[in-house]
Parts: sequence; structure tokens; C-alpha cells
Amino acid sequence: MGIRGRIRRDSKHRVLRAGESMRADGKYQFKYHIAGKPHFVYSWKLEPTDKLPAGKKPCLSLRELEKQIGYDLESQLNPMKRNITVNELVERYLSTKTGAKHSTVANYNFVKNILKKEEFSETKIVNIKTSDAKLFLIKMQSDGKGYSTVKSVRGVLRPAFQMAVDDDILNKNPFEFQLAGVVVNDS
Repeated sequence: MGIRGRIRRDSKHRVLRAGESMRADGKYQFKYHIAGKPHFVYSWKLEPTDKLPAGKKPCLSLRELEKQIGYDLESQLNPMKRNITVNELVERYLSTKTGAKHSTVANYNFVKNILKKEEFSETKIVNIKTSDAKLFLIKMQSDGKGYSTVKSVRGVLRPAFQMAVDDDILNKNPFEFQLAGVVVNDS
């Protein structure tokens, strides 16, 4: 039998699926292609029930990662762009806003500076749920930001996340809710 017909197994003698392999250091890898280019994901566990090697950070198993990638590719989401942060998304969105008035550009810069100081801006966009978006705006107001400032920040985040939905990076916009039901208008 040739190499193609040989069944590959890991160190625990479990059968590996197509695209899966085990590296010399014991880490599992999965290879997939997007537009003809190879991409890889890695994990210390093959199955979710596997024990994590001592001293390694918790991670999803390789099969869970494969399932995520399969879902993303099937729903035509781009798995490579899902790793961008809120800050990177806002930068990308604002770069599409050309020909804006001086006051509008000043407002965009104001919002960017506020976001840079927030921990929320370093979160990956794929991990943000509607409840996270609401809690972020509530936190901003409780930190002393005025209603108009919170409204301005949401005024940039909502269309930025909508752009991610339109670009097939996300399925749903987490900022698609009424602001009045979340933050108190104290102006």
C-alpha cells in the first residue's frame, strides 16, 4: 500500500483525520486552505476530553477548532479576519470615511482616543456579544462619561460592527440595540 492508503495515528494510537497531524513536540496541527493558501491551527489536545500537558495554557481542542473553521467556511465567514480587535475594526471603519468635515474627523479622533484607553478595545470582535456591548456602554457612563460621549462612541462602534457583518466577518452586530434602554440620558 502507498503512502496515501496508510492510516495516520497519534502517539495514543488514535486515527487522525485528513489535514490533522501530530508534531514532534506533541502538539496537534490542522492544515486547511483558503483561496489556495495553506493555513494552520494548533492545539495541545486532539479531543475536548484530553488532558492538557503540564504547564500549558488552556486551549480549545484541535477538533473544536476544526469545527469552528468548518462553520466559518460553510457560512462564508473569513476565519482569518475574525481575530481582529475592536481597535483594529474601528481603524478600518474610519479609514473608509473619506471626505468628512473637519468637525466630524475631530469627533472620530475623540472616539478613537477614548477607545484606546479602554480594555474593551483590545477584545477580539468575534468574542463580543450584545451583553458585552451593553455592559461596556454602562461601564463608560458609570466611569463618569456623559451621555453624549457614550452616544458618540456607540455612533462609531455600531457602524463599524455593521461593516464587519457586511464583510462576512461576523454573523450579527452586537451594538444593534436601542441606546435609551441601556444608558440613562442625564444630559
